[in-house]
Amino acid sequence: MNAVSDPVQDSFERAALRCADLTPLVYRRLFELHPETQAMFRSDGADLVRGSMLALTIEAILDFAGMRRGPFRLIVCEAASHDAYGTPRELFVAFFAVIRDTLRDLLGDEWTPEIAQAWDALLAEIDAFAAAPT
Repeated sequence: MNAVSDPVQDSFERAALRCADLTPLVYRRLFELHPETQAMFRSDGADLVRGSMLALTIEAILDFAGMRRGPFRLIVCEAASHDAYGTPRELFVAFFAVIRDTLRDLLGDEWTPEIAQAWDALLAEIDAFAAAPT
C-alpha cells in the first residue's frame, strides 16, 4: 500500500484490503440505526441503487477530504434532492457517519486516533456544508 497523507483516504484503502464491497455492511448498519430508511429504497434493483449511492458518496467524501475538484459538490446537490424526497437533513448527514462507523469497525485496531480525528472533522464540515443554502 502506498503512503497516504490523508487519513480519510487511508481508512478507505485499509478497508478495501479487508472487504471487497462495503455496501452490505453500510446498509445493514443504516437499517439497524435508522429502520425507517429501509422503506425509502425501492425493492426492485435495490442492491444496484444502494451500491451506486454508496459509490457516489465515497467519491464525494474522498474529494471533499482531498483536492475538492468537483465531486464533493454532489453532497449539496443530493442534500437538496433528498429534501425533496422528504428525507430529514439529519438523516441525510447521518449516512456519512454510518460509513465512518462501518470503516471503524472493519479496521478495528488499525483505526488510529489520527483517522478518528480526521473523520470527526470531516463529518462536522460535511454537516455544515450540507446545511448551507444552495
